[in-house]
Amino acid sequence: MNAAPSELQRTAHDRLEAACRDAVLLLDGAMGTMIQRHGLGEAEYRGERFADWSTDLKGNNDLLVLTQPAIIEGIHKAYLDAGSDIVETNTFNAQSISMADYAMEALSHEINVEAAKVARRAVDASMAADPTRQRFVAGAIGPTNRTASISPDVDNPGYRNTTFEALRTAYKEQALGLIEGGCDCLLIETIFDTLNAKAAGAAVLDAYEQWGIELPLLISGTITDLSGRNLSGQTPEAFAISMQHLKPFAIGLNCAFGAEQLRGPVADIGRMASCRVIAYPNAGLPNELGEYDETPEEFSGKLRSWASEGLVNIMGGCCGSTPEHVAALRAAVQGVTPRVPPHIEPRLRLSGLEPFVAA
Repeated sequence: MNAAPSELQRTAHDRLEAACRDAVLLLDGAMGTMIQRHGLGEAEYRGERFADWSTDLKGNNDLLVLTQPAIIEGIHKAYLDAGSDIVETNTFNAQSISMADYAMEALSHEINVEAAKVARRAVDASMAADPTRQRFVAGAIGPTNRTASISPDVDNPGYRNTTFEALRTAYKEQALGLIEGGCDCLLIETIFDTLNAKAAGAAVLDAYEQWGIELPLLISGTITDLSGRNLSGQTPEAFAISMQHLKPFAIGLNCAFGAEQLRGPVADIGRMASCRVIAYPNAGLPNELGEYDETPEEFSGKLRSWASEGLVNIMGGCCGSTPEHVAALRAAVQGVTPRVPPHIEPRLRLSGLEPFVAA
């Protein structure tokens, strides 16, 4: 672990705060979509280092920061050139729980450090080429392939295939690596289970204490159907309340649906959030082949209304989105005034599956 946070990390909160006052900030788009464009096979995923690894490695996208770092850095660069203000590290599944699928649990820390360094190089180069606008590296922390709230066995509803402490331990290792690699902020994303997110949040706070720094924390849930609830059953408002103890810099939603279906739930979160709102929907809904057909023009047109109506502070694309989508979005929101976080009257606010606000 490095001896101390960098100057960029020590000033990250103030820099991100200032950037959000001036404009609607843009995230990048999908990483998986861009990796697929390269048509990588098993040999490319393995590289020389893992040529004799005991399991198949194709599909382990996070590993590419070790075996194909130039490709990942090139994807970051493409999004930055398109107009992204924030790029996410290629670490969606880079914690030991998910890495166990490839017998690579021991590599989790290294992958997170290197992924952050790869993104940091791309961001630093972009800022050196154009220092008029701040750019940021967000350490991506995905949901894992386990759920702490719901049994995976329909015949045994009391069974769980993970625990809060197991998740917390895995997430802390990931957060420590992302900070070591130079991230400006951390993004707990695609949250389908609020208890998983609470474990991730606890782990991030543990990592902040160990590093002696508090980076901005962004939180993004995902809903599972048109009712607007996540997999563990919470409404967007209840989800927002349940995350407030983490004092997020921004909270919102990503993935699940396109802009049309996600607009209402994002607005619901905004009514409960005294912090900023982040949202990055898919490029429409998948077709019968699982592909996303929404054009950059269609995508950006729908999201411009979100920005112009003051719904969001940070926006971008999830599944199916590309640098072309980000470039179109950059043009669409240029000059749009970002959302001003409202004053939320102090009251007792509780959350189960539904929100409860004391009268």
